[in-house]
Amino acid sequence: MLNRTALEALTRHPLPFLASGWPWRGAAYLAASAVPGVAAGCVAAAAAAGGTLVTPALGVVTGLAALALGSVLVAPFERLRLRLVDVVPVPEAPHRRWREAGLAIMTLLVLWWIDLIMLAFTIGGPLVLALSPVLQDELTPIAGVLSTLAGALLLPVAAYTITAWAGARGAMARAILAPAQSELTEVLRSRARLVDAFEMERRRIERDLHDGAQQRLVSLSMSLGVAGLDLPEGSEAARLIRLAHDEAKQALAELRELIRGVHSPVLTDRGLAAAVQDVAGRSPVPVDVDVDLPGRLPAPVEVTAYYVVSEALANLAKHSGAARGAVTGRIERGTLVVEVRDDGVGGADPGKGTGLTGLADRLSVVEGRLSLSSPPGGPTRLRAEIPC
Repeated sequence: MLNRTALEALTRHPLPFLASGWPWRGAAYLAASAVPGVAAGCVAAAAAAGGTLVTPALGVVTGLAALALGSVLVAPFERLRLRLVDVVPVPEAPHRRWREAGLAIMTLLVLWWIDLIMLAFTIGGPLVLALSPVLQDELTPIAGVLSTLAGALLLPVAAYTITAWAGARGAMARAILAPAQSELTEVLRSRARLVDAFEMERRRIERDLHDGAQQRLVSLSMSLGVAGLDLPEGSEAARLIRLAHDEAKQALAELRELIRGVHSPVLTDRGLAAAVQDVAGRSPVPVDVDVDLPGRLPAPVEVTAYYVVSEALANLAKHSGAARGAVTGRIERGTLVVEVRDDGVGGADPGKGTGLTGLADRLSVVEGRLSLSSPPGGPTRLRAEIPC
């Protein structure tokens, strides 16, 4: 699953989420607050020592100096541990030093003890219940069993609570360290315009090939076929005409395949469901298609979904070693959900050049999301969600 943050991981189904490393990463993120906690203790000790040994005013000055020094040391630590709950690195920038210092001061003064208290109560409560038969001898056997069962049932709840709090803390830290800027918004809009222009160019090329070169090849093929009827059977000229006729038909078939690759006319004329049926029918691996849509979708949604299915089926045929695949498509709460599954060997990795990174980039333009489950040995499931 291509989750980038702990909050995104919470949207997964319960069993895959609980089996993933995100609850542990969230717990490690919160437990790491012990480091700024030690720094906060040093700040308090420095302020107390200055106020006790000399004057209260000097204690205040000493405390502020220790706080400034502690914030300088804690700021890079905050950036480092953010990777536990947000795998996308925050780029360093000189103009963000004050933001880093502000986050460090907030952590030193308030956030570290909130994190540790949250972690202690969330984990400690279920553990105390689960171990109550050992800790309390006066419990009856039934009460002990019920207490242990309650503690075991609360552990998954603790995993969700820890991940949610750690994800929220990480989201706040990222918002402080790297706030959304107008430049980034303009870059995203520019990318969307480029994708739209590219799609228009693809349609123009498809139209020119369909109305120009394809019609000329059709006319040539018909002319060669008619010419072959007027020649004596078995003559050298008939053989050459027949050979040229076969070559023209082969070139016509390849051109039609090229046109479908540039832009599917079936997608334009009949919609996404028919286009998916068309591309699945041309796959060398048998593919079951179950796409049930209420009608035509917005053009960017259909084009992006078709692109995802085409690339996924190409990867299925080239890399999966699957005997069979399946494509499903549904509208769920205003979102188009397309899944491509196969019974292959699994082990798909976005970093190995299988086109998955390109699919994720293409989906991000239309605010879509891509998730992948492909354990070694299979099966592989690719899921794309596109808001309509």
